[in-house]
Amino acid sequence: MYARITGTGSYLPPRVVTNADLEKIVDTSDEWIRTRSGIERRHHVDPGETTSTMCVKAARQAIEMAGIEASDIDFVVVGTCTPDQVFPNVGTMVQAELGIINTPALSVEAACSGFVYALSIADKYIRLGEAKCALVIGADALSKLLNWSDRSTCVLFGDGAGAVILRASEEPGILTTVISADGRYRDLLQCQYGPSRGYDALIAGQAVGVEMKGAEVFKVAVNTLSSLVDVTLEKAGVDRAAVDWLVPHQANLRIIQAAAKKLGLPMEQVVVTVQDHGNTSSASIPLALDRAVRDGRIQKGQMLLLEAFGGGFTWGSALLRF
Repeated sequence: MYARITGTGSYLPPRVVTNADLEKIVDTSDEWIRTRSGIERRHHVDPGETTSTMCVKAARQAIEMAGIEASDIDFVVVGTCTPDQVFPNVGTMVQAELGIINTPALSVEAACSGFVYALSIADKYIRLGEAKCALVIGADALSKLLNWSDRSTCVLFGDGAGAVILRASEEPGILTTVISADGRYRDLLQCQYGPSRGYDALIAGQAVGVEMKGAEVFKVAVNTLSSLVDVTLEKAGVDRAAVDWLVPHQANLRIIQAAAKKLGLPMEQVVVTVQDHGNTSSASIPLALDRAVRDGRIQKGQMLLLEAFGGGFTWGSALLRF
């Protein structure tokens, strides 16, 4: 029994923030941002929009494409590091809004790897026969965590949500997933305040947001993702020549290019959306996947490699037949 993607969906907030907009509020330039990241614009939530509201909009698109009813879903998992509130978890909020009753609903916090972690969990539930139809979402509103005086981070991140429907199938779908982490690198990329650490400073508005040592993160990310390709393909028993599309985490164009080179894929076989929405953390892979499915690039039966790297450090991949 396999878990197979039968529907995809996405949502980006309507408010677009261009590099030119950021030039007005922080010491940066369009050229500086493009050269270092490849980003041209990003989307930010408006007041009243939250991670869960973005999730619901992406989920409804995925449900429609899959040709199912929300009542068919028997497992909900959301990857996010920007929940609406401490509890209840975002998965339960999505569940309630969609009218899904009496199913497991949870959230997974693995920073930018959150969607792949969530996908891996849902895949296992379906393979074990514990679920038949899963809703898997990656969503983040990182604009809420940014330090707008730090030009090295505030220009990189955007908000959004992406979703997939997984259904049990005898036809091959997800062939393998690989997830891992190394907490020794936590200081290189973090948002160090939360309910049990520095909460008073957080609510007083004194806390610093996302902190990143960019050069160090870049080096570890490239090395880790390069080895991750080999591990994933070996685990699945698949040759790299069989991969039709790389759908990577959209954090930095240079990292994406390095991953494609390792895989031996031309950039024409890599889904790149970072220029349009920046680093949307957990949302970036399902956002890119949905775009490539809807514009016809990704076709049924093709082999896809998804890979992500995030703060923690965490990383993960999925090899699947679409």
